[in-house]
Amino acid sequence: MEMKLKINKIRSRNCPVCDATIGTTKKYLDKNYDLSKVNSYSFSSRKNPEFMCHNLVLCTNCDLVYADRPPNIDDLSKSYHNADYDSNDEAIDAAKSYSKSLKSIFKNIKNKNFALEIGTGNGAFLDELKGNGFSNVTGIEPSVKSIESAPDYRKKNIINNIFNPDDFDQNSFDLVCCFMTLEHVLNPKEIAFESKRILKDGGAIAFIVHDHRSLINRLLGKKSPIIDIEHMQIFSKKSIKKLLYLEGYQDIVVRNFKNTYSLKYWVRLMPINNRFKIILIKLLSLIYLDNIKISLNVGNLLACGYKQH
Repeated sequence: MEMKLKINKIRSRNCPVCDATIGTTKKYLDKNYDLSKVNSYSFSSRKNPEFMCHNLVLCTNCDLVYADRPPNIDDLSKSYHNADYDSNDEAIDAAKSYSKSLKSIFKNIKNKNFALEIGTGNGAFLDELKGNGFSNVTGIEPSVKSIESAPDYRKKNIINNIFNPDDFDQNSFDLVCCFMTLEHVLNPKEIAFESKRILKDGGAIAFIVHDHRSLINRLLGKKSPIIDIEHMQIFSKKSIKKLLYLEGYQDIVVRNFKNTYSLKYWVRLMPINNRFKIILIKLLSLIYLDNIKISLNVGNLLACGYKQH
């Protein structure tokens, strides 16, 4: 299925974290995309990297890398709504990794009644939330096919939409999660602000984001999987901490995060020829190593903050 994505060629935006003007930026990467190659998997989770990107600039005030002329929100919403999905196994692996990394946050939350995940995919992490004591869980997901891949018992807890703060009352949730999704939205400040509004006093926000300052991403450069036409911004420890601070969160913690995936998925992410990837994965399958689980720090961050009591 061909995807239609109109790129904003005229209006540039300020930094979507600190609102600094375009005059406080420097070039990060020139635009590099071919719209004829954008398809229904270009906006899907854990896809084979395409290494296409919008024009990216670096905010010298808060250290955020962002697309200064992104697509409009309607085009982005349609792209995610129509996206394909083929990563159920990886979704389960990711959910387990997220759950493990949030153990200390779970312990700090007194009441585990209501939890929300923004960008829930097939809802795999909703099961982890229930397993950690949350009695009522809700996921938001724009991709129809992601939701269709979920088992029936999960579907009833997933809203097919982008995050619309008007759908939720103030002081509704004990925990709001947003994993590998904040890069994909046009206004991360709105996500952080509205999450705080719908959190109960003492509730927590948890983000997992890419870190453009990590060693592996700096070494890979343009061939890092974080260089992607989906990404409207890419964070660092400084910029994600700044976002939480500006929106009034307290006891902010930002630390490195390890992902655990099968060896065949790590191979898929490698910046090598796709034909060679296929051969390598087949070889791994023949010697029964393709599904072995490996935990790696590949340049991702866990960021958490709490709403004031």
